[in-house]
Amino acid sequence: MKKVLITGSTGAIGSACAKYFHDNGYFVYLHYRSNQSKANELKSELKNSQIIGFDISNKDEVYLKLQDLEVDVLVNNAGITKDKLFFWMEDSDWSDVVDTSVNGTYYVTKALIKNMISNKRGSIINVASVSGIVGNAGQTNYSAAKGAMIAFTKALSVEVARYKIRVNAVAPGLIASEMTQDLDLKEIKKTIPLKRVGKPDEVAECVFFLADKASYVTGEVLNISGGMVR
Repeated sequence: MKKVLITGSTGAIGSACAKYFHDNGYFVYLHYRSNQSKANELKSELKNSQIIGFDISNKDEVYLKLQDLEVDVLVNNAGITKDKLFFWMEDSDWSDVVDTSVNGTYYVTKALIKNMISNKRGSIINVASVSGIVGNAGQTNYSAAKGAMIAFTKALSVEVARYKIRVNAVAPGLIASEMTQDLDLKEIKKTIPLKRVGKPDEVAECVFFLADKASYVTGEVLNISGGMVR
């Protein structure tokens, strides 16, 4: 049975990915940082799964928890937002977002890729954002972090292709989740050619395609925005 680790499994996109991989025959490692109750709830739904708790921005915690873990697929999904106009942004708003998306992705990937290299197989999917492609006002921290994940994807894909490891990214647009529930969607929908918000399942389907099916695709960023970013 193939195995996948999904960071940030308790969020909308993370839990959708966990269910999608599980329903397609994978054993799923469910990562959480603080929401253990949601992780336990998700585990009760998914027979072939195990929960792993750690702070993704803490290098020592990551390496300790993942030192013996071996997976076929890694989905770097964990991320946070602390939106604020740049002038009003606190240093912690910047560092917390960057530490989670950029450093967290680095630590987790570094911990798991050694076994992928040894096995000469593996697939890594980084969940970025259209904000990392075009930039959004009030999101200099988030845009910088997600843009870094995209650049990381492209560089790493070149390095590890010789080991038959593929590295790709997805860039979701406006997806129904905890991050978008407080937004005024009426005006935003007007900027989306498909005139609706995306569903977490639609992101999960794309993540699974890149991870499991797209055997001749690496170093790519799949835009999932309903045409909002073209």
